[in-house]
Amino acid sequence: MGGVLIDGKPTDFCKSGCSAILDSGTSVIAGPTNAIIEINRAIGATGIINDQCKKAVKGVGNLVFDTIASLVADPSKLCSLVTLCVPGGDVIDSFGIRSIVDPSDGLSYGLPQNPLCKACKIVLGWEHKQLKGGLIRGTVINLATQLCAVTGISEEATVDCGRLPFMPTISFTIGGKEFELSPHEYITKIGEGTTAQCVSTFIPMDNPPEEGPLWILGDVFMRRYHTIFDHGNLRVGFAEAA
Repeated sequence: MGGVLIDGKPTDFCKSGCSAILDSGTSVIAGPTNAIIEINRAIGATGIINDQCKKAVKGVGNLVFDTIASLVADPSKLCSLVTLCVPGGDVIDSFGIRSIVDPSDGLSYGLPQNPLCKACKIVLGWEHKQLKGGLIRGTVINLATQLCAVTGISEEATVDCGRLPFMPTISFTIGGKEFELSPHEYITKIGEGTTAQCVSTFIPMDNPPEEGPLWILGDVFMRRYHTIFDHGNLRVGFAEAA
């Protein structure tokens, strides 16, 4: 195999030639991981694990924000837990001066309020508003979902079925000729209507380095191109399938 093209444009893969196997027992097109990732990105595919990760991050992220927001909903209580405020009794300020409250008359003698206690309440009050709001929550969750990209799209990948008419062709050069596959040929549609799922048939397969890159052109390719194996002359011939 002499090259891989995306929408008619050559890629860096197989410039020096690659080994390829035509296999009717394989339903997909398999190739080196780096090449498959580039192809799947070009067609707009995202990994199934990637999508599941993003959904989980959004669900867990909102739960975490709601939980933290509930914890800081009562600044006085939380500030007392960290000993910056002590309700109904002595309050220690940053200077070690006690403000004493007489429970009988509710009057306070000494410093009217511990500066650290007041600051704690102000900070927690602000944090509660921010955590309940959508701006910071949305920003943090969006950043977290981007971490899902580390799963890559080297696993089984899906595309938006509505994008099929706008996706690029993928071509393979064999014997100096280009063999083109359209999106409707390299995408497998499972189901119908709103529940339909469109799956990329490009999957990763890495050979040991000493054996060099290997591609397997399975049924996806052979449905489009009728393949004749000339074992006597060690040749393979192709023709457009009727």
